[in-house]
Amino acid sequence: MFTKRQLEKYADVLIWALKKARKGKFRRGEVLLLRFDLPAVGLAEAVHERALDMGINPVMRAGLTPVMEHNFYKKAAGHQLEFVGPWESVLYRGIHGSVFINAPQSLTHLSDIDPKKIGKALVARKHLRDIARNREEKGVYGWTLCIFPTEELANRSGLSLQEYRNQVVRACYLDKADPVAAWQKIYGDAMTIKRWLNRMKVKYLHIESDTIDLKITPGARRKWIGISGHNIPSFEIFLSPDWRGTQGTYYADQPCFRSGNYVEGVRLTFEKGSAVKIGAKKGRKFVIEQLSMDRGASRVGEFSLTDRRFSRINRFMANTLYDENFGGRYGNCHLAVGASYTDSYDGDPARLTEAMKRKLGFNDSALHWDLVNTGKKRVTAYMENGGKKVIYEDGVFKY
Repeated sequence: MFTKRQLEKYADVLIWALKKARKGKFRRGEVLLLRFDLPAVGLAEAVHERALDMGINPVMRAGLTPVMEHNFYKKAAGHQLEFVGPWESVLYRGIHGSVFINAPQSLTHLSDIDPKKIGKALVARKHLRDIARNREEKGVYGWTLCIFPTEELANRSGLSLQEYRNQVVRACYLDKADPVAAWQKIYGDAMTIKRWLNRMKVKYLHIESDTIDLKITPGARRKWIGISGHNIPSFEIFLSPDWRGTQGTYYADQPCFRSGNYVEGVRLTFEKGSAVKIGAKKGRKFVIEQLSMDRGASRVGEFSLTDRRFSRINRFMANTLYDENFGGRYGNCHLAVGASYTDSYDGDPARLTEAMKRKLGFNDSALHWDLVNTGKKRVTAYMENGGKKVIYEDGVFKY
């Protein structure tokens, strides 16, 4: 699969990303939660070694196998679906970093499970994500994640395992002598674009293509963020808009696998910020159930654009992390329904109260689902002073 040297490079990139993702520096004796699926144990070992070299304490946690996960959702009673061990809250209040290495052995093993049961378990664990988010806002926690190639991912993508591995190597710049230096350059280039975007006083964005006619309202006190270390790879530049200003139609031409289900051709029509029409070529029932998970699940939590000059991903990868960073011919945009990212607030997120978040239009939900469009499109910014400017076209930012 990977050579020893490639695993070492991959681990180096993940540690670089983890440090970038956290506002504060890691200190000796702090705690890193290292989650991994069993096929990725070799990469987990390399990250574990580097965590020890940093003087921090790695806590290892292997993911459920597909059989375990299916048995859980098939057999668990209501109280079992909602059970969260008291030690989980203690752990999340005490960790300072998290790395997740996703290496799925099945992508459709939950297709016969009632989506309401999956949603119920997600809602029950939402408070753990809230704990982590609050710690991140205070600068005492950072996270990153990646994928490790598996036969399942390759098969679902229509690639051989070797072809899939090669996409990962290129996407993460592991074919470079110094991949960390390559990522540092991308990080710097992205900063230039974000500064340019954040100087604009935008009233709303209009996204137009053959399949999309959508208006997004950035909202007050917002900033564009991204390429911050939170994902490897990550080439997206995004914001969490004021959900109340979303109007029009969005179409996701990239299929996706989510919670053991396959979904294709999702089309959402928004009125006054909420999805009022939900369509899909495949998996429509699952989509409807997901978007009714809670009150915020049918609202927009994120709008993102990827510049094709950064991303070397040019194939469907059957994994949202890669598909939302698709480069190809026209780059991509993606829309996430569900939870917002408070990092998009242009002040100190730690000072945001729940009342302030509601007033500013930050969305809250147990769901966060990225829906990707890779078609040719134009994004026009309509300014507060009445002017307008095309900021993105044919897959590149027009700065």
